[in-house]
Amino acid sequence: MSFEEYKKALKAGQKSYHEYLSEGKYPYLPSLLEMLPKGVVLQEVKLGLCDIPIELISGTYTEGRQNAFAPNFMPLLDIDTEFAAKWAALNDAHIKEGIHDPVTCYEYRNHFYICEGNKRVSVLKYNGAVSVPGEVIRIMPEKNQAVDNIIYYEFVDFYKDSQINYLLFSKPGSYAKLTELVGKKPGQQWDDEDKEYFYSFFYRFRNIYVEKGGDKLPGTVGAALLVYIDLMGYENTKKKIPSEIREDLKKIWSEFGVMTQDKVELVMDPEDQSNLLVNINRMLPLPISRKIKVAFVHDKTGETSAWTYAHELGRMYVDEVLSGDIETKAYMNALDGEGPEKILEEAISEGYKIIFTTTPQLNAASLRVAIEHPDVKILNCSLNISHSYIRTYYARLHEAKLLTGMIAGAMADHNLIGYVADYPIAGTVANINAFALGAQMANPRAKIVLKWSSVEKGDLVRMFNEHGITVCSGQDMINPGSDRRVFGVNILKEGKLENVATAVTDWGKLYEKIIRAAINGNAIKTGKAPKSFNYWFGLDAGVVDVICSTRLENGTKRLIDLVRNDIANGSFKPFEGELYAQGGQLIQKEGILSPDELVSMEWLNENIIGDIPKLSELKPEARPVALLQSIDKTVKE
Repeated sequence: MSFEEYKKALKAGQKSYHEYLSEGKYPYLPSLLEMLPKGVVLQEVKLGLCDIPIELISGTYTEGRQNAFAPNFMPLLDIDTEFAAKWAALNDAHIKEGIHDPVTCYEYRNHFYICEGNKRVSVLKYNGAVSVPGEVIRIMPEKNQAVDNIIYYEFVDFYKDSQINYLLFSKPGSYAKLTELVGKKPGQQWDDEDKEYFYSFFYRFRNIYVEKGGDKLPGTVGAALLVYIDLMGYENTKKKIPSEIREDLKKIWSEFGVMTQDKVELVMDPEDQSNLLVNINRMLPLPISRKIKVAFVHDKTGETSAWTYAHELGRMYVDEVLSGDIETKAYMNALDGEGPEKILEEAISEGYKIIFTTTPQLNAASLRVAIEHPDVKILNCSLNISHSYIRTYYARLHEAKLLTGMIAGAMADHNLIGYVADYPIAGTVANINAFALGAQMANPRAKIVLKWSSVEKGDLVRMFNEHGITVCSGQDMINPGSDRRVFGVNILKEGKLENVATAVTDWGKLYEKIIRAAINGNAIKTGKAPKSFNYWFGLDAGVVDVICSTRLENGTKRLIDLVRNDIANGSFKPFEGELYAQGGQLIQKEGILSPDELVSMEWLNENIIGDIPKLSELKPEARPVALLQSIDKTVKE
């Protein structure tokens, strides 16, 4: 029996012991029994025989063997003890024929605590094993709304389908996103081949990621893997050999630096040209002698989509006002046929150096192509999506929504106003709350009845009218292919709906600001640190506004003009001062909500009747959009 390996393991244990001690931490294995809440009966679920990830074995179940091991599971007892002899003999046996006897343990919040088999785990950890077989009992924590608790229960659902226990996340919705990216549906079982492919793929990725220093970055390996799959596609990566994964990681490494950012930096002042120019992604000197080729990639056509129609108007505007400097081209139906990446590659091959992709659904394809073509500037129309290789842009529509809310409040005969929202995504809740605050300013008794087109079927504006609500806010864009012309704020008079005002986004003005910055910028620098930027322009840039009907009373028009000017010159902020959410919850006593608080808002103003839907309540076709730009409410169940 050789004690040489035990001496090495003992030395590693002593080092860990002293490191923990010097930092004021407990220098032995933690005991699960000491960690569990006292006086609470927790549910136990028998999982049977499982492969337990060695790196997730965190302690022992009882206090009995705590002092024999350091926190890294290496031994601490002297070499002349019976314990040392047994450890050395077990290590010899493992070297000769391997350890096959399963341990017994409890799993609690994704970590494992050994009941029987501590020395086996110690030997396997010392020898670099990836997993150990074990009989596992899961202890379920009490359900609550803490983020880590929400994530854990999402993991439990994911485990039921996949039997995967080695993948950890720190952000709600990650397990659902992974399920979607690997081509599965919630509740769909993974077969043995699925599990084997993913297991092999995960550890190939993990080893290279850690080798390159990924374990020093914030966030879990699982979060990094999710970024990798999202960028490269699961089918394209699951069979890649290590050298190919290593090359991929070299290209996208800065993405891992932004994956745990709590917020996207919002560039809100288009007149600050230095800020705008410095942060447009990877812009190279642009030739003065010939026109810059600018492409617009849409997921639908202007005939079938009000959204695409609005962006096409924007393209035609910049094509005219910048005709001496640029030429533009539109690519339609990017999600059909061979897909958006093919269209983006086509645009690049045709010489287009600035490309705007006009929907959040094109974000992932934009990112993948941008990684392969760092000399091309790709910007995606989305909000609050963190990436370092592309920039994103959106409009501060909530500023105009406050104005339309004031109009609706002034016109509501019975104090009830209907509001139709689309997707519960970043920025949408700020639009709703701004409208509600505007209505409250004009009519302190006004109540907003909130409905979601991504949840309910049918004509919601007509439904409001049938229930006696004569003033309502519908969609803000007209679909040119539809006979229906109900948009913006409407009032029902003598059985007919009349439009009185609508909030508008002038995408042409936004595109002009960004393209002019590119034209005037010559050589544009990129920051040294990976960072994510979103251009978020509003009334002060002329990007959003309100169009009022001639039927609107003159006094109301004058009030709207006054407040519009105050917002545009910065003397009034929609979310300034005392704010209350539903139920009387105080959100803010004084001050102004930050841009990040506006984008990620997940509370509703006190005068709103309704709620923010959960992901499971949305129509199936609406869920991918909600996941892509989700606020936390959309992933909480």
